[in-house]
Amino acid sequence: MKKGLIAAALIVAASASAQVVEDFKPASTNQEGRQYPMVNSQRMVRAQILAPEANSVKLDIGGVKYDMVKDEKGVWTGESAPQDEGFHYYQLNIDGASVPDPGSKYYYGASRWGSGIDVPAADEDFYTVKNVPQGSINEVYYYSTVTEQMRHAYVYLPAEYYSNPSKKFPVLYLQHGMGENETGWSAQGKTGIIMDNLIAAKKAVPFIIVMDNGLNARPAHPAPEAQQPQQGQAGPGGRRRGNFAGAFQEVLLKDIIPMTEKNYRVIADTQHRAMAGLSMGGMQTHSITLANPTTFAYIGMFSGGTFNKQELENAADFKKTNKVLFMSCGGKERMPVVDAANDLKSIGINAYSYISPETAHEWQTWRRSLFEFAQLIFK
Repeated sequence: MKKGLIAAALIVAASASAQVVEDFKPASTNQEGRQYPMVNSQRMVRAQILAPEANSVKLDIGGVKYDMVKDEKGVWTGESAPQDEGFHYYQLNIDGASVPDPGSKYYYGASRWGSGIDVPAADEDFYTVKNVPQGSINEVYYYSTVTEQMRHAYVYLPAEYYSNPSKKFPVLYLQHGMGENETGWSAQGKTGIIMDNLIAAKKAVPFIIVMDNGLNARPAHPAPEAQQPQQGQAGPGGRRRGNFAGAFQEVLLKDIIPMTEKNYRVIADTQHRAMAGLSMGGMQTHSITLANPTTFAYIGMFSGGTFNKQELENAADFKKTNKVLFMSCGGKERMPVVDAANDLKSIGINAYSYISPETAHEWQTWRRSLFEFAQLIFK
């Protein structure tokens, strides 16, 4: 009986192996000269690592750990099931310890620097580098009067910012999600490439994008412990413990926007100012724009929930100021963005919805969302 089960397992394994298409190619997100990880036409990810003294190695991607197999030289190789198109964080698990794959470039996500891989997509042309006028992603350090510390942001400047030195531009303040930081939109999101291609195709007008950290916005000198608010209770300045938007709102309004409008050629008025974000960044966008209805004319929430009819029905300032309210999600997320947009249109809001086909709460959803949103704003 036991031998029969073993034989059956071997047959199943052989059958599964036979179904793997051996057209694997190195991922575009690999470190220079590294062959692994690889991706095949089935969107399976194959990883490989030399670990001769290890007893167990697994490929951890998409919430599933896949066993890898060791050869006589101590090289472990294994592949995943087919993955969704687009970018995914992953790691290797070696004898119970989760570590980055030395073959991939490193990205900040899940509150750590770790491995990431881009699975080729049918629509990847919109975030592929082309021979078009190139903008730039610039790093900027500035002092925050709120946190009383130096802060760090990335700023996208379109090609025309350099070729037309007398022109001023609109600005989008674009936020990342939970566990990510200010590097996410330019690295994982490919913001600069998306914008260069859209502008070159005349599908979007040139505008500046500021990408800051929405999680490290706490003041340098918090209130004494006895004065700290409990979960859900208001603290100094109306902030709530666990309410990231409350703390970031102060930094955005008092530091980031003034810094941008002082140091860059910006059209510094409401009609040329937008805010958007993914996931947590979308929730921050919702809270901040609702509390400051005359600050931003264009709003985007990517997998960050929705605005509802009740909260905007009598919001006269919001309705007067807002030009575009965009809400999106991945098709696998099943968020009610279409219904929300229809409800908002019924009360006079210029609302849009977008659903990314066959993606979940992941970067391909957000790349596509930025692509769609950018074509609607500042026009």
